[in-house]
Amino acid sequence: MADHSDTIFALSSGRVPAAIAVVRMSGPHARFGLETLMGRVPEPRRATLARLRDPATQDLLDQCVVLWFPGPRSETGEDVAELQLHGGPAVVAGVLAALGRLPGFRPAEAGEFTRRAFENGQLDLTAVEGLADLVGAETQAQRRQALLQLRGQLGQRADAWRKELTEALALVEAGIDFSDEGDVPLDLGASARAKAAEIADQIGAALADDRRGERLRDGLVIAIAGPPNAGKSSLLNRLAQREAAIVSPYAGTTRDVIEVHMELDGYPVTLVDTAGIREAADPVEQEGVRRARARVDAADLVLWLRDAGGDANASVPQESEGRQLWQVWNKIDLIDSDPQQEDGEGAGRVFRLSAKTGAGLDGLIAALSGYAADAIGSGEGALITRARHRHHLSEARAALLAAQAPKAEELLAEDLRVAAAALGRLTGRIDVEQILDVIFRDFCIGK
Repeated sequence: MADHSDTIFALSSGRVPAAIAVVRMSGPHARFGLETLMGRVPEPRRATLARLRDPATQDLLDQCVVLWFPGPRSETGEDVAELQLHGGPAVVAGVLAALGRLPGFRPAEAGEFTRRAFENGQLDLTAVEGLADLVGAETQAQRRQALLQLRGQLGQRADAWRKELTEALALVEAGIDFSDEGDVPLDLGASARAKAAEIADQIGAALADDRRGERLRDGLVIAIAGPPNAGKSSLLNRLAQREAAIVSPYAGTTRDVIEVHMELDGYPVTLVDTAGIREAADPVEQEGVRRARARVDAADLVLWLRDAGGDANASVPQESEGRQLWQVWNKIDLIDSDPQQEDGEGAGRVFRLSAKTGAGLDGLIAALSGYAADAIGSGEGALITRARHRHHLSEARAALLAAQAPKAEELLAEDLRVAAAALGRLTGRIDVEQILDVIFRDFCIGK
């Protein structure tokens, strides 16, 4: 675990200038910091108006609101002070400089406040991840899901499962250690297996969610692909409602993958414009085609765009597991066609539209909204929101299923230990040092 002997500080609010700028400090010298800058320590958890002075010059830095949270009843579990300053650049710079000159103080690293909260037992890893998702939420559905994780929707369930497994393991070990005692029941292993089977069923139900939680957190990926000059960039701009991609009559204009993040009826979606897929001699275009194929393979839905006046018998990629493919005939404004016509249902749907005029676009947007609703649905109620969650739960369930096979009590106990350890890694109770840097690397300074 990290060394907490230093007191960390950082600007925790947005970029200045602003109406209010919040500077936080956390650590064993936070009280000393307040005494030095404001001459006293306010009453805990009560907003106090105070004047801050530079201890080196006694210059007045600001008149602000100060909050004091002595540990362990604080966000990080340590002594925490919060300075609500006027949000001018000079004010903030002066306060940060004054704190930086105090002994035992240093600027916080990215995510260090939250990491200290985790290491002091204020948050488990699933709540930490929920906090990161809350900061990054772009839609209301993502916000609701992140709040559920922050409040312990998964962490509390995992802790409850782990507690039950620990109790079951104690039964098995009692049977092993005291098998010659007359007052020890003979069916302790059967009771433990029954409990393991019950928990395995509950974890299995959580895993059988069609990855809705991950889809809501990450957003659906919809790739616009097809041959060159079919109007892929024009369609991307229409759907994004802005000029996100360069449109040109010349084939091969798009060389790299262009991504646009947007909200579709409240659901997060990433639109991907890809290079025209064809056999190319130019090395740069070859790389663009390779990247396009890779994004098509990884997308949840592919809109395969073709020129409505082109070859109707041209080959179209096949759908694959986990990926739908819809055909979109573009440029109907150049031919005699009904823009409202739509063929097929479900996978393999066919649409006719004009990205230039917008004819037929409403039908495609409505279909995309319906697809997003079906794919994500009520994903905000899902327990699992990250691949890491799914990995550890799958690991725990596999061990619990293995425990159902006839075997010696010692082997049964080992299966229960493996399952409990997997749940402990999920919440960060055990063996997580190697993943902490990965989890906290995307946090902002001051959080």
